[in-house]
Amino acid sequence: MESTANNSVLLIYTLAILLTISAIIIIYLILRLKKEAEQNRQLIQKSKETDSKKENFELETIKSKLNPHLFKNVLNSIQSHAYQSYYALDKLSNVLDYILYESDCEYVSLQEETDFALSLIEINRLKVSPLFDLRIKNKIDKQDSLFDEKLIAPLITIDLIENAFKHADIQNQDAFIAIVFELNETTFSLTVTNKISANPILKKEKSGFGKENLRKRLDLVYQENYSLEHRTENDIYIAHLKINLLEHKAKMSSVG
Repeated sequence: MESTANNSVLLIYTLAILLTISAIIIIYLILRLKKEAEQNRQLIQKSKETDSKKENFELETIKSKLNPHLFKNVLNSIQSHAYQSYYALDKLSNVLDYILYESDCEYVSLQEETDFALSLIEINRLKVSPLFDLRIKNKIDKQDSLFDEKLIAPLITIDLIENAFKHADIQNQDAFIAIVFELNETTFSLTVTNKISANPILKKEKSGFGKENLRKRLDLVYQENYSLEHRTENDIYIAHLKINLLEHKAKMSSVG
């Protein structure tokens, strides 16, 4: 009888230990599930915030499609050079097609973006004298595999180019604008250089808004896979944009 009682006590003791361990495991699993649920909630919230920011920038891009300042500059240029109207309207047609249709895409090819940029440059060329020193170099190899891939955020080149024509000292005898497009194996780069005006009348308020907006957009789209540099050397302003397309492509593939 004593042995049977001892066995019963041992069994009860063992069951109590097992129940305690089971309770601990259940509590641990519940806490872990709660933690994972909270982490997922935070990830979803962060994703929603990122999507919201992207939607805001998409709205800004849509606004830029109908930017009255851009179209006013274009139309003024065409009006002041009526004898070149056919050529200008042809370039304007290319620009409008791109802005109204291609810019709806999340990404375009480098070919599409540079064709748009070159048409925009030709329209802006009408603002200046035929003797003005406007240097355009396109060093992109069209045989490069990245040339036709959709890796470029549409309208990403517009700010640097428009800014050069806006602030260049076109009345100065030594004035110039230099624009260089390059694609070096993995990286697309756009370098825009111009002689800036010392005339305070040409220095407009809020001139840094476009620059800040461009950087925010680059941060969202390319994150650590780009660099944007602005600097002034004497009276020369230099803007240099670099985008590592290969790394961005790899990141898109891993996400998608």
